[in-house]
Amino acid sequence: MFKRTCDILLSGMAILVLSPLLVPVMIVLKCTGEHDIFYGQTRIGFHNRHFKIWKFATMLRNSPNMAGGLHTTTGDPRVLPFGKFLRKTKINEIPQVFNIFLGDMSIVGPRPLVDKTFAPYPDDVKERIYSVRPGLTGLGSVVFRDEESIISQSKLSPDDYYAQEIAPYKGALEMYYLDHYGLWTDVKLFFLTAWVVLFPKSGLVEKWFKDLPKREMPA
Repeated sequence: MFKRTCDILLSGMAILVLSPLLVPVMIVLKCTGEHDIFYGQTRIGFHNRHFKIWKFATMLRNSPNMAGGLHTTTGDPRVLPFGKFLRKTKINEIPQVFNIFLGDMSIVGPRPLVDKTFAPYPDDVKERIYSVRPGLTGLGSVVFRDEESIISQSKLSPDDYYAQEIAPYKGALEMYYLDHYGLWTDVKLFFLTAWVVLFPKSGLVEKWFKDLPKREMPA
């Protein structure tokens, strides 16, 4: 209840404080690209129930049915020009404050996945990962801040590389988060989320979480 209360208060404040930023972004999106402002997608949430997550639209409307599918790579041609800026700065994720306010998500927690990217997770991870509300950010998000670049460097298809290499390690990270679940862990991850946007090559996460699961997947 304490975490949920914090989520309501902080997301409510964020909606008010960020409104001056949200309105100009909405205007630019309406006037450019395919004129879509928001992108809604069904994700897996608390207790494995589905919900609709909201982001600012950054890609072509038909992107899921085009080459690359659900995975975005460096220089992905499906990303719209203004969308590149929104994705780089993570501004595209801001509409999720409404998901947090409504109780679909928390500020910090395991990232909510679509069914296709959830499927490669081991069964024990699937059973436990959403015993807490999924988060706007989390340990997996911070460690895989450069996921697009990692996928782009593989000779495998994005789907195969995610299933074989990324999903197992991401699952281990989310289990680590649940094993260390608490206010101090969330505070550190909240700070690290902003830190890695400004300093993407920083190794601060490894310094603050020194006993992270061993990363056996290719760098």
